[in-house]
Amino acid sequence: MTALPVITPTLVQRLSSTPRGARLARRLAVAQLDGWGYPHDSETTEAVALVVAELAANAVTHGRVPGRDFELRLARDADGIRIEVSDTRSECQPPSPGDVTPPSRLAESGRGLLLVDAVARCWEVVDRVPPPGKTVRALVAVPASFENVFDPAPNIHSRA
Repeated sequence: MTALPVITPTLVQRLSSTPRGARLARRLAVAQLDGWGYPHDSETTEAVALVVAELAANAVTHGRVPGRDFELRLARDADGIRIEVSDTRSECQPPSPGDVTPPSRLAESGRGLLLVDAVARCWEVVDRVPPPGKTVRALVAVPASFENVFDPAPNIHSRA
């Protein structure tokens, strides 16, 4: 199957590798979805916000390189909302989607990628382009009730 091209508009934002940067990534994602017509309390917005929050938290916790930012990318296409979070740390790779194991019941962390796996239609870890680092990509499906929201050219309005 040939992948569909990503359709603009796209959000691309570099953020500081700090907890504040991770919080801002989530807020930017919710604001972008609102701009695309997805209500704040919709399943789509909540799913995207969760995935962005978990991937951004991982980027600042496990992928942080002092003095380097992480990057958030959001795009929408006919398949749903595409999310990418990139950091510049190459030696600390997360597990692949099929290799994520639950932490012990009393562990205070280690559930982020399990949440991503549960909410996203699919996700993967790839080498960052340009190197160094890695990118975690996820796709959040859009429910059929939002099919009419998808408009490849949302800023172009015809005049009557």
